[in-house]
Amino acid sequence: MVCTCHRCRMRCCPSSMLHLLRCVRSRSCIRRGRNRLPLWIRETWCYMRLLLQSLYFNSLTDSDVVFDSVFEPVFWTVDYVTRWFGTVFVCLVVILTSSIVVIAYMVLLPLVLNTYSPAWIAWHVCYGHWNLIMIAFHYYKAAKTSPGYPPTEKNDTPFVSVCKKCIMAKPARTHHCGICNRCILKMDHHCPWLNNCVGHFNHRYFFSFCLFMTLGCVYCSISGRNLFLDAYNAIETNYQTSAPPYTFKDKMINKSIIYMWVLTSTVGVALGALTIWHAVLISRGETSIERHINGKETERMAKWGKVYRNPFNYGRLNNWKIFLGVEKRSHWVTRVLLPSGHTPYGDGLTWDIFPVKKDLIPV
Repeated sequence: MVCTCHRCRMRCCPSSMLHLLRCVRSRSCIRRGRNRLPLWIRETWCYMRLLLQSLYFNSLTDSDVVFDSVFEPVFWTVDYVTRWFGTVFVCLVVILTSSIVVIAYMVLLPLVLNTYSPAWIAWHVCYGHWNLIMIAFHYYKAAKTSPGYPPTEKNDTPFVSVCKKCIMAKPARTHHCGICNRCILKMDHHCPWLNNCVGHFNHRYFFSFCLFMTLGCVYCSISGRNLFLDAYNAIETNYQTSAPPYTFKDKMINKSIIYMWVLTSTVGVALGALTIWHAVLISRGETSIERHINGKETERMAKWGKVYRNPFNYGRLNNWKIFLGVEKRSHWVTRVLLPSGHTPYGDGLTWDIFPVKKDLIPV
């Protein structure tokens, strides 16, 4: 009787059950070891299972999370290509702009000096060189000026969230750039034509470059319209006649004028649309990223019967004053119409109402 009870206790003992499970597990491992797959295949399979489970296991999953997860390889490829081709885009901007300047000096300027009146000559020379200086200055500053980065060391700066990629505190209006692989203060977007991010400290340079480049393209397109029509008709007439009435130099001049007019007109339309869009955003006191965020926030608040108000919108005129750094009337000339390297208001970490002028609208 004692023996029977002792056997029953042995059968029900947890240590005996644990020993049995270990035996079963060891046998299954031996069987699994015979058909073991290569390590890289098992790691890839486990990673794919983890990605698949993350799509439906997270309670906060929505359409944006699924979209970002599915297209993550595409985003990574675009970021990688943009990062490495940034220098190529900058060289392309310099080459195309330089080609227009060479044509203007070698082809257009002699025609202007020989045909226009002294008043028109003075206008074209002064405006053309002023526009060229503004384009070169603002492009250089936009490409070389750091957009601004949040501190990497612990401090008392207020923050609104933590970047899940940098694992660092993010101040207000700060966003992570996948191409630069770091957070940017008041990030607007990453511009491949600058090979740099557009942020707090170079946003004004970027917009000024777009504005003056658009004005320069429109100027070349309008002033060279008649020259373009004459050059185009000359080439068409030359192709239709049997004997070539133009020399090689005349042909190259005509083709250069056509190239200049087509390029400046195309860039003027495309860049002009981008400039107008950024002007609208500046008037509203928001960046390109904040436009998307504020739109979603407006829809969310509307469902609750409330109206969302952008906390960084100080009124149209005040937004432009803060963006351009205008503190008095003379700054519209010295800081807007002339090259100026003044820094923007604030450090990009905290955002308050800056007393630019007494007519600032209090919020």
